[in-house]
Amino acid sequence: MLLRYKKAFEKISMGLLSFMPQEKDVKKLLETIHQYETDPNWHLFLWKREEDLVGIVGVRMQDSNGIIQHISVNPSHRGEGIGKEMIQNLPSILHTTSIQPSDDTKSFFEKCQMENEEE
Repeated sequence: MLLRYKKAFEKISMGLLSFMPQEKDVKKLLETIHQYETDPNWHLFLWKREEDLVGIVGVRMQDSNGIIQHISVNPSHRGEGIGKEMIQNLPSILHTTSIQPSDDTKSFFEKCQMENEEE
């Protein structure tokens, strides 16, 4: 289940975002979190499985298009389809039919799309 980011999730969000190669630096992580907290076009969601927050997806809205800026899953939960589920749930929560990857998330996004076609 996707949950909208709130300040109480800041530390777990930073931890999940740190799994992305471009978000290793603490200063960069703080800037990214600040962007999601202050820019009304940037939306951050966490994926809750049972009692744990195990995934994160960040989207920048451009007109009515959602562009996935960040997507990450806790390594101990990878391979369970969480990333694919997060992507599939975004259109309804963002009220858009257009979800596209950024350059940083393109390979993961395409992998999820291929898995959808195989099902």
